[in-house]
Amino acid sequence: MQSAPHWENIYSTKAIHDVSWFQKHARCSLDLIGRTQISPDARIIDVGSGASILISELIALRYKNLTVLDFSSAAIAAAQKQLGSAASGVHWIHCDVTKVKISNNSYDLWHDRAAFHFLTDEHDRAAYIKSVSDAVKPGGHLILATFAEDGPLKCSGLQIVRYSPQDLRAQFDAAFSLVEHQYEEHATPFGTMQRFVYCHFQRRSASNADLR
Repeated sequence: MQSAPHWENIYSTKAIHDVSWFQKHARCSLDLIGRTQISPDARIIDVGSGASILISELIALRYKNLTVLDFSSAAIAAAQKQLGSAASGVHWIHCDVTKVKISNNSYDLWHDRAAFHFLTDEHDRAAYIKSVSDAVKPGGHLILATFAEDGPLKCSGLQIVRYSPQDLRAQFDAAFSLVEHQYEEHATPFGTMQRFVYCHFQRRSASNADLR
């Protein structure tokens, strides 16, 4: 995993609308979350959230049990400032996702846009996959967005791993079934385009873990 100082510097020196992953509207994420048909009381965690607009949009849609996990305390502070008084209703976790300790079956939905693709080390990816597999309830959902197979090779000056839907399915196939995928052409604040792939997975139960 990349060092914390890198991300602390990014979020301490740049406005939230000046980072390449900034979105005015989390359209793809919200569409996929809506299609899961989870209730407003469902427990949702947004991993590597940074100062994403997603949490504020989920609050506007009356989702109540929201958690943010991020590696950067500066990112969390920026997100809290953006939410204002609504921040007090969100659970905040400042931790490296490859080292976080989350109780089993804690969440109905795990969302990650542009965190997993930074895990260039196989051991970090394995730790992430174990965390999400433990944390998501049987029947629960994983919505994961990474740079697509024809997307950029770097982000924020760092190497990333690009994925196709088949690649992501192979990474998570031990515990999750791929439900659907879609692509997004993300326009950065600098006028460049980044191609993302979004995958919606559903957590298999122990009784059908070997079914593909």
